[in-house]
This record gives sequence, C-alpha cells and structure tokens, in this order.
Amino acid sequence: MDPEENHRGWAERSGEFSPAYYAHIGPNEVSETLSNVFDYYVDENAAVLEVGCSSGRHLAHLLDEGFENLTGIDLNDESFDVMADHYPRLAETGTFHTGAIESLVPEFPDDTFDVVYSVETLQHVHPDDDWVFEELLRVTGDLLITAENEGNSPQRGRDGREVSCVNDEFPLYHRDWKHVFTERGAAQLLCEPTNRDTIRVFRVP
Repeated sequence: MDPEENHRGWAERSGEFSPAYYAHIGPNEVSETLSNVFDYYVDENAAVLEVGCSSGRHLAHLLDEGFENLTGIDLNDESFDVMADHYPRLAETGTFHTGAIESLVPEFPDDTFDVVYSVETLQHVHPDDDWVFEELLRVTGDLLITAENEGNSPQRGRDGREVSCVNDEFPLYHRDWKHVFTERGAAQLLCEPTNRDTIRVFRVP
C-alpha cells in the first residue's frame, strides 16, 4: 500500500475504526492515562495538538479535565461533524484541521504546541513518510506523547516483523517508538503499558 492509498483509506473510513465508531466508544483507559500524564507534567494553559484526533474522545476528556487550548488534525472530514454531535463543547472551543499530518504539520511554526500527542495514529504512517516524525518534534515545545499499539508481549514488541495488516484492510507499521524519537534528540520520561497500547512521554529539547 503506497502512502496516498493509505491516506485515502482513512479519509473515507466508515464502520469499524471510523469517527462515529470511536465516538460511540467514548473515552477509555488511554484517555485516563493521558489525563494523569497531563495533570503531572502539563499546565492547564498549555497549547495541545492531537494528531489523528478522529471525533475527539481523548480531547473531550482533556477538556473536561480543564485543558482548553486544544487543536486536532484528522484525515477524515466526517470527524468534525461527529464531534459536533457528540462533543459540542469541544467542537465549539477547539481548533481543528482536516488533512494528513504530513501535509498539515509542516505548516506550523517551530514550537507551536507545548504538547503533541497521538493515539494509534503514528503506527499507520507509511515508511516513506517517516520524515514527519522530525516535523512533530519541531513543532513541539515541551512534551511529545505516543500511545501506540506495540504488541502485548512483556517486551511490547512484535518479534521483528515490520508490518501487520489489521482485519486484512490496512497496515500497522511496527516501530520502536523509544528509538524513533530518542535518536532524533528527545528524552523518554515515562513508559506506561495499558491493556492495548504503550504510552511513552518524551521531553523535546
């Protein structure tokens, strides 16, 4: 699957893993862990960006916790219609952009956001677009947080496989997220496994 086909698949997604699907599920364990991380490390006035925000369930949870300077990016423009229905306060107060992170993130100035985070989004970035990880660090003034599916083994790895296919539909690219961002100069502060994902908190110099 090439990068453009990968983007189209998510931009047109309906049913399982769509914006409506995630809105129906609502905030989850990852949302709670993110809010705990924010409570410890982040000022309530911090500028926050979620890449791959979908209909906003994690951002809505942060808003309820008192974080109000919120921005989201998602490929699927249905995300923000669903958000308006399910999380109207977030839709009214947040700033949202439709498009690929590879297209939108380079448009932001350096250190635009105090915190940038992703939940099961960077794992779908095509290897040809690995350069965007450097861009995420560039626009991050303090913390970068990843909540990605790293497998459920004690080592949180996938035995050397580079990619798997979810439901025979779309690829999940396996990466060592600590290595990805520390080799680009960030320092890992925290690694917290959840039932499904591994949350890593990086400080950006």
